[in-house]
Amino acid sequence: MKNIIQKSVLVTVLFSAAVISSAQVESKKPIKPVSGTPLTVTSADDAGSKSIKGNSFRMPEGGGVSGIWSVPSGELKFSELPYGYDALEPVVDKLTVEIHYDRHHRAYYTNFQKAISETELMQLPIYTIFSKISMLSDAVRNNAGGYFNHVLYWENLSPKGGGKPSGQLEKMIEKQFGSFDDFILKFNDAAKSRFGSGWAWLSVDYVNGELFISSTPNQDNPMMDISERKGVPILAMDVWEHAYYLQYQNKRAEYIEAFWKKVDWSVVEKRYEISLEKKVDKGKTR
Repeated sequence: MKNIIQKSVLVTVLFSAAVISSAQVESKKPIKPVSGTPLTVTSADDAGSKSIKGNSFRMPEGGGVSGIWSVPSGELKFSELPYGYDALEPVVDKLTVEIHYDRHHRAYYTNFQKAISETELMQLPIYTIFSKISMLSDAVRNNAGGYFNHVLYWENLSPKGGGKPSGQLEKMIEKQFGSFDDFILKFNDAAKSRFGSGWAWLSVDYVNGELFISSTPNQDNPMMDISERKGVPILAMDVWEHAYYLQYQNKRAEYIEAFWKKVDWSVVEKRYEISLEKKVDKGKTR
């Protein structure tokens, strides 16, 4: 029996506003969770906040990084790098960016599409996949995370980055972490203390809207239902060796310290502003 999801979405992206036309996607097969129990989706609501364990958070209608939140995962495209390979020098050298983007990131995208091919996962937006990740295969978990995390990473860096945030984000950072300098120290500590490969994040808590710093292993992120604390990531730092080793070798700390010279705070601020549109009261959106 075929399930049909009909979605009309008004897209509010974290970097620009755009409209994605309504689409009907016809399912092919039931999702095959790790447990072996078919996981079917019968409506747009089922593909949204209700499936996220522990809260009823709902992404804004269509809102997301580069407009990818509401796009069915099978229709996602490999994101174009928003600048040249040499644009992040001297913080990240040209060869590192080229290999990182065109080989590692591209491979995650390609393998993600292979992992969801001919399953109902193709019709689900990626944030819904993250909300069910504990039931899905390692191939989906690793490659969906690898694809999405890198989209955030490239877009929160810029040749003209650096400096400090402003507006509401600046005030919230000072309120929660004491000062911007204290925030940097705490974030860097999370990145430096991540054993092996992984990511460091600044996120907005699903339930109370607070900012929090965390790190995740491998290609996990705070949107996954396996995360100890869940939220919307607004700043991503890649601490896999492929992000820095050609230039910094084993000096991860130097890469982490230099990273801030290329952070595009206008992007991070926009992500934060969008997150504030999700008004949450005691774990329930309204």
